[in-house]
Amino acid sequence: MPDATQRLLLVHAHPDDETIGNGATMAKYVAEGRQVTCVTCTAGEMGEILVPELAHLAADQEDGLGEHRRTEIEDAMAALGVTDHRWLGGFGRFRDSGMKWHEAGHAIAADETDERAFANADLAVAADQLVQIIREVRPQVMATYDQFGGYGHPDHIQAHRVATYAAHLAAVPSYRPELGEAWDIAKIYWNAMSESKMREGLRRLREVIGHRLADDLVLTGRRLDAHEALAAGLVSRVVPAGDQLATARALAEQVCLGGGTAVRATLRMAGAGSDAASYLGPVQTPREVDEVAFSEDLMG
Repeated sequence: MPDATQRLLLVHAHPDDETIGNGATMAKYVAEGRQVTCVTCTAGEMGEILVPELAHLAADQEDGLGEHRRTEIEDAMAALGVTDHRWLGGFGRFRDSGMKWHEAGHAIAADETDERAFANADLAVAADQLVQIIREVRPQVMATYDQFGGYGHPDHIQAHRVATYAAHLAAVPSYRPELGEAWDIAKIYWNAMSESKMREGLRRLREVIGHRLADDLVLTGRRLDAHEALAAGLVSRVVPAGDQLATARALAEQVCLGGGTAVRATLRMAGAGSDAASYLGPVQTPREVDEVAFSEDLMG
């Protein structure tokens, strides 16, 4: 039977990654009475700002986005029921490294990075911060990114490295005993995209809106207008601009039901002066780890 002695640790790079990647998983296990701990490695200071009213928070202006996202993740944790959220090394210890897009469609390192950038952090120093958490929390299961960080973001890749290294170090009794009693994590999961479901999503998208437009959305990352998506039958409803709570609920419904084709969290768009639909391009699917969580017990 599920109980609080069963513990799940999640390691993510920026605020919102945890909700997009593992929100359903966290909510599920919290609801079942299991202990969920979420570690965020940076405050996401270099994130893209799509809401005009928040443009002044950009790194090249007031550089206040990290503090703003700090409140956002507090709200997200409350909504998911997670009571144990931590910043790796404390808030602000490691800074968002930023990124840019490669012509092939994946993320790569930005041309310039701050000296505090997480991607530049000494691996042993960052891992030791997580070792201490692992030995304190003593999770049976840990979830983080794959070696490519999902889509190449330098901070996601670094989070994978830190989590993997820390998991090994935490299990060695002779390694820094002052960080706590050794603990070996029994199961480690990587967030991954389901290739079969992504291909099926693209096939269905092509059937509805045509091959040319569907391929354009996937290759360029352009988002369909919410009302276009509704007219095409890709979404069941459109959420008015500014109603972030309704958007979150609509997204949660889609993730929990596992339906639909092209999936992208659109909370940011809901506050950007345009209506938001539950499903928008480019083609993505709920993370495999969340899909597994609803059919199998990750912690069993």
